[in-house]
Amino acid sequence: MKKTICAAVLVLAAAAAFAEGFSLSAGGGAVLGGTFTRYTLEARGGGTAITATQSMNQFNYGLFAFFDATYGVLGLFWQNGANTFDDRIEGGGGPDMSGNGWETVVGVSLLGRWPFRMNERLAVFPMLGIEYHVALNSRRTDEFGEVYDRTSGFPEADRHGDPFLRSDFDSLFVKLGGGADINVRGDFFFRGELLYGFRLMTGYERKNLDMIRHLSGDSSPRLGGLTSGPSVRLSAGLRLFTRERP
Repeated sequence: MKKTICAAVLVLAAAAAFAEGFSLSAGGGAVLGGTFTRYTLEARGGGTAITATQSMNQFNYGLFAFFDATYGVLGLFWQNGANTFDDRIEGGGGPDMSGNGWETVVGVSLLGRWPFRMNERLAVFPMLGIEYHVALNSRRTDEFGEVYDRTSGFPEADRHGDPFLRSDFDSLFVKLGGGADINVRGDFFFRGELLYGFRLMTGYERKNLDMIRHLSGDSSPRLGGLTSGPSVRLSAGLRLFTRERP
């Protein structure tokens, strides 16, 4: 226990020695990344067995602006994504689908960070926070060339036959990673960040899970898998206010 306390004190002392002072800054830049989905859903009930799988690979790109208060960064962004998908279902009578898709989102991120000043020009920092995506559109082209707007519900619907809502495709990510600031001249700096995000279940996925429960009679279907992916953010910023560490 004493060793743990001593180690914690040493870490805090090192952080205090290298941490930056307080500053306010703003800027903007570009983001590139990917999102990868691999889900398997199995349900057994009432003599009906259903197995559904979902696979999706997406390339994302967009623009963002940020406001930085040293230990917290608020971001606003616009992002496009192009993907390929393959959805399969066995035993439920649902359609198998594969093809390519396109989506556009806007969103907001709130990331905590702890900067460490390495020298006069370089500071590095770990990051952790959340990012919320608001779906503007989500389109798919299936293997037969038919194009449809997922946010209109066609040809998909929930178990009551109602089309999906646009908000069903909104999503929340937990993001972690790190970055670095390089001072260029005066209060002007370049920033690079590498983040990895894990997406929580969307409204669309929750409604599909409810449909599987209804079709199979299984109140506790087994769902395994993950939607996650990396992103790189490159930006330039300007410090608007600085208070040096005493």
